[in-house]
Amino acid sequence: MIKFFLMVNKQGQTRLSRYYEHVEINKRTMLEAEVIKNCLSRSKDQLLRLTRFASAQCSFIEYKDFKLVYRQYAALFIVVGINETENEMAVYELIHNFVEVLDKYFSRVSELDIMFNLDRVHIILDEMVLNGCIVETNRTRILAPLHVLDKVAES
Repeated sequence: MIKFFLMVNKQGQTRLSRYYEHVEINKRTMLEAEVIKNCLSRSKDQLLRLTRFASAQCSFIEYKDFKLVYRQYAALFIVVGINETENEMAVYELIHNFVEVLDKYFSRVSELDIMFNLDRVHIILDEMVLNGCIVETNRTRILAPLHVLDKVAES
């Protein structure tokens, strides 16, 4: 099961967060800071290792009582916290599918698109993940509610 879904920029600013189980607000702030620190520091270490032709680190981290799966796209990191029974590769692919859906909707999505259309990004995520479970991966079906909203807004 997915515990949380975060989108963070390289400066460590959270651009999107969705929690699928209750976490108190003050604990969310601490959790996000620690998670971001772990993922950003690993990414820098990974770049250093790659330049020295050593093996690269994977995008899975065991952290406290759950695992982190993350991917970097340009200046944005997407980090997903999952329990021990969830398939890491399925979540890794979910992240990529999520970015592809954003790319299709915004035609080359950027951090500004996410910031100024956060409601639309939440709709996309909610179409893909329900109560911490992946429920939809078909891009056409995911974007259908947004296309309806766009048509209503035009008229």
